[in-house]
This record gives sequence, structure tokens and C-alpha cells, in this order.
Amino acid sequence: MVEDNKEADKFTVLDLFCGCGGLSLGFYNARYNILLGVDNNETALRTFRENHGHAESMNLDLSKEKCINDIRKKIGDHVDVIVAGPPCQGFSLTGPRNFDDPRNKLYLSVIKAVKTFRPEAFIIENVPGLATLYGGKIKNEITRRFMLMDYNVVSNVICSADYGVPQLRRRIFLVGMKKKYGEYRFPNKTNTEKNYITCSEAISDLPSREKELGQEVDDYDGEPLSDYQIMMRKGSRKLYNHVATNHTEMVKKIISLVPEGGNYRDLPKGVGENRRFHEAWTRYHSKKPSKTIDTGHRNHFHYKYNRIPTIREMARLQSFPDRFIFYGNRSQQNGQVGNAVPPLLAENLARQLLTYLDGRRKEKWISIEL
Repeated sequence: MVEDNKEADKFTVLDLFCGCGGLSLGFYNARYNILLGVDNNETALRTFRENHGHAESMNLDLSKEKCINDIRKKIGDHVDVIVAGPPCQGFSLTGPRNFDDPRNKLYLSVIKAVKTFRPEAFIIENVPGLATLYGGKIKNEITRRFMLMDYNVVSNVICSADYGVPQLRRRIFLVGMKKKYGEYRFPNKTNTEKNYITCSEAISDLPSREKELGQEVDDYDGEPLSDYQIMMRKGSRKLYNHVATNHTEMVKKIISLVPEGGNYRDLPKGVGENRRFHEAWTRYHSKKPSKTIDTGHRNHFHYKYNRIPTIREMARLQSFPDRFIFYGNRSQQNGQVGNAVPPLLAENLARQLLTYLDGRRKEKWISIEL
């Protein structure tokens, strides 16, 4: 792949299991050069391609043995940073004694990629349960294997709201750096519960969709009402993906009975009893961040209107800017938004990583000049 002059001095990134590219967007905004996104979901890859500058994409099943070699043929041997969000379902079945079981091959492919490319650093994202699975033995084995490759590895369960994302999403991040850099320290929090970005601050400027469903490309109908909304609108003159779901009157009636911040427990007896579990009939609270944005199970509702959030509203709550356009049908777009790492969180991690990489590069330049 030929780099243009603008990208030549930036650190390069390979994104595995990239989906629509939340991690990549964070690194892109932190001034990294995104070389390639790899996934086996073609619709998500289209979204990735359309939103990441000159980055390329490959539709590959990373469980296949030859995939890493295919990636090398595409981008060459040098990558500065690998980021990845691999599924880890296999580990819950096989246990720590069977780490190399074929069912774990998606995670093992990330380990193989790091072993092949020897990047300066890598970041892996997953659900918090990875930290405690089998008493932490799975996470410890992953860490051990990277340490044998001469990487320092640290991990932390992070809440996205602590980094300016209007969402109480908790995920574990493993960050590895070559030992010459020392040990990565996670960035200081930018927000606390006292100043979390709220649902209202995130989406109150968007059209209500009470009288019409809207369309995939539309106009804003008002000015931004918060600093966060100003940031989300930057670079966008049109409103994309803000289409409401056409609920039945019965569903809208049940939603209307749920108070702001409430859930199924607040419904009258005998109402909505077809959904009685922790997240059922959850209405967001305007003065708090949202719950974790998922892939579209239709149990979360707008804090004010009697409907589920639109794709654009969920994207705002994930910190995707309005200029980031999602492709595919509604179900596919839901999956892309819900599976993504919030870009604003990823950008904080990326900028912190840059302090180590840049520092080492400056040391190298000084050494050459001397």
C-alpha cells in the first residue's frame, strides 16, 4: 500500500475484527494512519471504508490459518499498532486448560498477528467478564503469552462515561507495549459522576420523530444545545440515519407508562409482562448517561419520546460524530453501533499511547543527530 506524504510520518494501525470501526475512528482522530480494517461482515466493512479516509478493508474469516499471511501481502511487514475486539465465547466452553482449543481461534488469531507483525503496541477490547472468567486464568494466560513476546501488558475495566461518552458502558482493555517503552498507564479520567455527559446533552437537539419516521438523509431542525452536540455536528451539514421505528399503538402505550429512568418494575400489574428481566422496558433518564448501547434488542427507550432510539441517537450516545454514516438495513446498523468501541474513549487511549511512541521516536531522532 502506497502512503501519501500526509500519512508518512504517522504511526500505522491494523484493526482486526474492526466492525464499523469505532476503535479505528478514535485512532484516526488522534492522528494515526489507519492502514487496514479486517472483518467478515461486508456491510460493516462498507461503513468502515466510507468513514476512515484512505484506509482499506479486507473481508476475511480470521479463524482461518492463512489470514495473517493474506494481511501481510496486503500491507507489508510493518505495523506500529494493532487494535482488536475479538469475540471470546470459546473460552467459556473450553476453559484455561484448553486455551489452544480450535473454538478459541478468533482470539488466538490476534496473538498470532502480534507475533507476526511485532507492533510497537497493541490494544484489545472485550467484555468485563474476561477479567474474571475461570478466576482470571484466561486473562492471565493471554497476558503471559504476550509477555513471552517481550511485551509489558496491563489491563483495566473502563467505564466510557469517565472519558466524555454519554454512556455507562464498561469494557476491559488490554494494552501491550514493547518493554523498551515501559508500562502503559491508562489516561486520567476526563469526567466524573458530577459532570458526566447526559442523554439530554447528547441528543436533545435531534428531531423528535413524533409525527413522522424521518428518512436516512435529512436536515437538522434546530441549533445545537450543548457543547457535546456542537462537537458531534462538526463537519456535518446533513442529518443521517435518524429514522424512527414504527411501533404499534400498544407498544407505545406501554412505553408511555414507564417514567423517566424507570423500567418494567414501574409498569402497572399485568402490563408488559411478556418482558420481565433486568433491562426490559428501560427508559433513559435525560440527566444521566445512557445504559450500554447494545445491538438492538428493543428494550431501551428515549427519555422523552415513546420509541426506541434511532441509529443516530445511539451513535451519539456512543460518541460517533454525525458525519459518520452507517450503511445497511436497520438491523445491520444496530449491530454496527452496538458492537463498536466508543470512538471518544478510543481516542483518549490512542493519545495516551502516542505519548510513549512519540517519546521513543524523539529519542531516536536525537540519537541519530548526535
